[in-house]
Amino acid sequence: MSAAAIEEWRDDGRAPDLAGIVDRARPLVIRGLLRDWPLVQWARQSDTCFAERIAALDNGTPVDTLLLPPEADGIVGYKPALDGFNYEHFRVPLTLGLQRLAGYSRRERPPGLAIQSAPVAACVPGLLDDHPAPLSGVTAPPRLWIGNQVTTPVHFDASHNIACVACGRRRFTLFPPEQLPNLYIGPPDLAPTGAAIGVARLDRPDDPRYPRLKLALAAAQAAVLEPGDAIYIPPLWWHHVESLERLNALVNYWWSPLDEPDYTTGHAQAALFHAALAFRALPPEQRAGWRQLLDHYVFAETDPLAHLPEDRRGALGARTPQVLERLRELARKYL
Repeated sequence: MSAAAIEEWRDDGRAPDLAGIVDRARPLVIRGLLRDWPLVQWARQSDTCFAERIAALDNGTPVDTLLLPPEADGIVGYKPALDGFNYEHFRVPLTLGLQRLAGYSRRERPPGLAIQSAPVAACVPGLLDDHPAPLSGVTAPPRLWIGNQVTTPVHFDASHNIACVACGRRRFTLFPPEQLPNLYIGPPDLAPTGAAIGVARLDRPDDPRYPRLKLALAAAQAAVLEPGDAIYIPPLWWHHVESLERLNALVNYWWSPLDEPDYTTGHAQAALFHAALAFRALPPEQRAGWRQLLDHYVFAETDPLAHLPEDRRGALGARTPQVLERLRELARKYL
């Protein structure tokens, strides 16, 4: 079953508009957006050139690195009994990771190695000046991901995400948020990389343990990105990322979906666990009642207190600093 193509930006001579891309609330591939990045030029020369240039800029700061045994097939995930993860975690300098990748590239069946979410400013700050943000308006700090043929199963980010392929090729397979019931996600509080991931393999749609996976695959969108290509992934869209070459590198930018002081996406994650604690064990009729309350006061598109004077809407009024502090106070009070 082949996935539909992710929509691509049409070059009409104007630079892509970040606000317009975000407002669409759909994934978008932007071909060649970073074609002039030095990282991309190094990769086009050779893997060796790319690795040597990165190593020359490495200041030795340890970064998160995952090592998977060959039998894991490069797929980051769980042990068979879901009682732990199928990799070892290390904190090592980028150069050591690159040296290991060079050695593994000569093996017929190498271990998987993935350098994860390395803050560019912390470990290779020399990249910052020559690698501007992919779009005007993106101010988030860049993060670097390097590895061999490693796959991150379906997972979501609560933030906006622009991912830019710098070396190698990556296949992105995306699913809209409503496909969650068909994706067979592991426990959200036991996740290999901090984000809950799928336990079903997309390349095994006939696995009898996951009969609804085919429904998700029917709704999938996919694209293979080359060096210099970028993809925008909206918050809460599930994405499965396969690195296809013996050396792959990606730079990504995450930023908050809400431009509000002190807001973090951790608030929503915490609310999920609080909701499970508060509602999951209630009788069905009470869960239905609380669902109605949440739909009305939290998820409705209209103002649930529009019938009240604006200055009498309490903690659900306009999100002023005072109202936000009142919400935090109430959240602490009822815990």
